[in-house]
Amino acid sequence: MVSAGALLLALLLAAAAPAATPPTAPFPSPSPGPEAATGARAWARAGSAPLDRARADGTGHRSGAGVDAGTDADAGSGSGTGTGTAERPVVDTDRGAVRGRKAAGYLTFEGIPYAAPPTGPLRWRLPEPAARWTNVRDAGAPGARCVQLPAVGPGGPSGSEDCLFLNVTAPEPAARDTSGRPVMVWFHGGGFMNGAGDLYRPGRLASAGGAVVVTVNYRLGIFGLFGHPALHGAPDFALADQQAALRWVRANAARFGGDPGNVTVFGESAGALSVCMHLASPASAGLFHRAIVQSGSCSLTVPAHSWLPALPAYEPFVPEPRTVAEGVAAAARLGCGRPADEEVLRCLRGLAPEALATPELMLRFSAVSHGTPLLPTEPRRALERGEFHRVPVMQGSTRDEMRIFLGQTLTAYPVADPRAYRSRLRAAFGARAGLVEAAYPVTAHPTPALAFAAVLTDASFVCPQLRDSRALARHVPTYDYGFDDRSAPDFASLPPVPGFPLGASHGSELPYLFDSGLPLSSAQRMLAERMLGYWTLFAATGDPNAPGTGPWWPRSPAVLSLAPGPSGAIRPVDAAARHHCGLWDSAGQTVALERAGS
Repeated sequence: MVSAGALLLALLLAAAAPAATPPTAPFPSPSPGPEAATGARAWARAGSAPLDRARADGTGHRSGAGVDAGTDADAGSGSGTGTGTAERPVVDTDRGAVRGRKAAGYLTFEGIPYAAPPTGPLRWRLPEPAARWTNVRDAGAPGARCVQLPAVGPGGPSGSEDCLFLNVTAPEPAARDTSGRPVMVWFHGGGFMNGAGDLYRPGRLASAGGAVVVTVNYRLGIFGLFGHPALHGAPDFALADQQAALRWVRANAARFGGDPGNVTVFGESAGALSVCMHLASPASAGLFHRAIVQSGSCSLTVPAHSWLPALPAYEPFVPEPRTVAEGVAAAARLGCGRPADEEVLRCLRGLAPEALATPELMLRFSAVSHGTPLLPTEPRRALERGEFHRVPVMQGSTRDEMRIFLGQTLTAYPVADPRAYRSRLRAAFGARAGLVEAAYPVTAHPTPALAFAAVLTDASFVCPQLRDSRALARHVPTYDYGFDDRSAPDFASLPPVPGFPLGASHGSELPYLFDSGLPLSSAQRMLAERMLGYWTLFAATGDPNAPGTGPWWPRSPAVLSLAPGPSGAIRPVDAAARHHCGLWDSAGQTVALERAGS
């Protein structure tokens, strides 16, 4: 469901056809061949198509998808006296009253502004407080999504710069419920260039799990991660937006029945990387008390020339000077290369959103800068040094993370036989290719392509996650999972690849936590109930276990396998052995940690 995270969407959009040559212009327009273009659309579709099914959540409304959807002039000053009804409850926030909706066992309040619109002179400024409103604001539908490129097919950007909204889903108040409920704040995936909070429907987390769930929009691409000397660096506006949302939660959670002293941040893919940022950011101190990292470890890196032969390593976190240099080049390209910094910003802020939301610029500014006031240390380094907030952490990966990425490239770049497999290993791992092949012999897998997907899954996702867990566990309670349902429903609606099943691919755990509308078997429904219990117990107590709930989840270094089936299907496994982490972690062989240029 929800954005397979589009963690590597930027790479896929930039991928050239097999015969393409490396670009030389500062901001070349991507010119992908048919296969890469198809893959890009399919990948974006992986993030959004099933979410439309999720709109049938009992509230009877949906958000618009066009430019500026949900931002009409009257949105902030809807009529009303402040008196709610059973079907349209009213809650007073610190900025004004909002009228939500009642669903089956929970309440929703959507499109609540948590910061002022970052438009005009506020573009590329840290978020400022939202204006107060006096009448009751209608919170019956989501606000606008942040400016982004289409999730499916061709077309220009959609959304609005006026997009700093959040959505609250809360259990129905109980007659004698006086204690605050745990609060779970979800940061969406999408490679920091796509997605929105309203794509995720957390009704079960609220009604069955008893949590108050907040989903958040934050600025994307060039609007959220731009840098330039005129800005005194790369201020990480996307991270600042998320921190503003967490401050809103601290001020308002109790009004929705939540406990502001018990906040869990969680996210998948780019949302998981967002959680890593909060773990490492001094400015996030006191804003959260637990963390869940799903399929996006703080050490995530995709080796160069692996996923696609012509691509460099994928790094979600980059040094600030790199972003600033890219910003100087972008300003010149946009006709704003002025000698005075204030003139540069005036020029850039005067550009229409459509001039900035181009594929090349959204791609170029989809990495988070470290060495900044908000993120002084790269998250993986912060974990290694013990420089992170002391909160319990749950994190995990899916069994077959990289299949969804690799599968969409196989027509253009097939891995059809052992010879092609060895060629791809040599391109990705050089002199270490023989060691990798020895650990992943093609005869141990159904096809060479599935063998290569296993290599990339372990090198990029699973083993970096387990390394992070060892660093975390030295200081805080840490719980690891592996999502192992290889028959998970097809949340992505991607074209099938013959002989290449997706298995438990990137994002496949999401329909077990959020309301997707996808069918689950009886065994899968039982797994979904277990997972919901683990997630919400962890949010409530910092421990996913409770007497009588079982199966027991031991702390790291154990990894709990989450799979459907009879008693014993959910059990601790030796994930490090299963995923050959001795190879990826050994001295001098830590391939996944090598940076671009390897």
